[in-house]
Amino acid sequence: MKEEAVEAKLSNVQSNKDRLKIITVLAIPAVIENFFQTILGFVDTYFVSKLGLAEVSAVGVTNAVLAIYFALFMAIGVAANVRIANFLGANLTEKARHISQQAIVLALLFGLLTGIATLFFAEPLLKLMGIEADVLEAGSLYFRIVGIPSIFMSLMFVLSAILRGAGDTKTPMKVSIVINIVNAVLDYVLIFGFLLIPEMGIVGAALATVFSRVIGSAALLFYLNRSKVLAFRKDYWKLDKVHLMELTALGAPAAGERLVMRAGQIVYFGFVVALGTNAFAAHQIAGNIEVFSYMIGYGFATAATILVGQQIGAGNLEEAKIYAKLTTVLTLASMTILGAMLFFLGDWAGSFFTEDREVIGNIGTALKISGAFQPFLAVLMVLTGAFQGANNTKFPMYLTAVGMWAVRTVLVYVLGIMLGWGLAGVWIAIGADIAFRAIVLVIQFKRGKWMALEKAPEAESECHPQTTKENMSACVNNY
Repeated sequence: MKEEAVEAKLSNVQSNKDRLKIITVLAIPAVIENFFQTILGFVDTYFVSKLGLAEVSAVGVTNAVLAIYFALFMAIGVAANVRIANFLGANLTEKARHISQQAIVLALLFGLLTGIATLFFAEPLLKLMGIEADVLEAGSLYFRIVGIPSIFMSLMFVLSAILRGAGDTKTPMKVSIVINIVNAVLDYVLIFGFLLIPEMGIVGAALATVFSRVIGSAALLFYLNRSKVLAFRKDYWKLDKVHLMELTALGAPAAGERLVMRAGQIVYFGFVVALGTNAFAAHQIAGNIEVFSYMIGYGFATAATILVGQQIGAGNLEEAKIYAKLTTVLTLASMTILGAMLFFLGDWAGSFFTEDREVIGNIGTALKISGAFQPFLAVLMVLTGAFQGANNTKFPMYLTAVGMWAVRTVLVYVLGIMLGWGLAGVWIAIGADIAFRAIVLVIQFKRGKWMALEKAPEAESECHPQTTKENMSACVNNY
């Protein structure tokens, strides 16, 4: 299996050249996965835009609420990813298998709870966004169709994270590409109708999303159960307080970080709206272009989490540090090149989205500023992944809270509104927050304050109270 191949490579690493190869093998599939999700997300938005502005707004506000769901599901995924990497690095295969199944159980529970919340509170949640009546009607319909079966949304996040924790980044990539293509095809067929299939409008868009997630969840479950390392065991589905507490301890701060980020975005978005329609449109377009840089960052951050997690689980603390450094350097080089492209080609990229010269100028200004801060963004994203791999999810959460509320939100208001710098002030504020957090993470890393070693797994924990006669020999062999 793929995860076994990665582990074999890790055990035979002799040079930085070998390490860089391993980092690349893990990161590139994650980058490609993010790329396809972004491209096909544009296609999805394009089809919905043909229905009208009310439908586009309905999908937009629904996704803003769903971002809260995503934060919860991603937090479970982060916790599962880290603990599985730790346990496999320590050769505690049964612990990794057990906690992976407990993460799936947790995903099912949270998916069920969010589905029930959507069923009863879809309209009240959307009303909090202050939307108009026509948008509320379309949004409530779309939200219920997509949100009630959120179990599949939850499974997609968690199953992909489990496979990545085992060193398999290719399977989530393949599944993601397939389901995004399926989603795009179903969007066209169900939204506009085809042959005997009637035109369904926004209902079709919602159904396409749900069908794609069902297919994706089934495919990931199939691949995970085929894994020799993490194949399912019947006795591991029963709720286990120890593993659930482990997942909660790591996952809660990760969820908190994303929720803090989301809340801050809502506030400073209000400041951007106050700058006028043209400024807000330029801000949104620039953000859609800049998102390509995040693909690279998230891909390499995934590799950092896996590799650091496995090395810490194996007790190779110095090797974990080397992997964190090399991943940061590699990402820094890649995103600096991309930053230069954003700096020099921002106006040209903006011209694909609008013909308004003022808006194009604002887009170019925003992307020039973004390009200058890309090296800091590279460091921030990868070191956050490394901290998480080292079982330290609390510090990134605290740092995000300070950066978002004490730096970004305040500076957006001061520079963008008070001093009248407009959109340039907004993007300088965003860059200042990114640089601040990156510098603090580097300082903590150099001081050796980035590992939460007290949470590292111990060999004797392989002999779980539920260990059966069939796997007792494996337990004894670990001593």
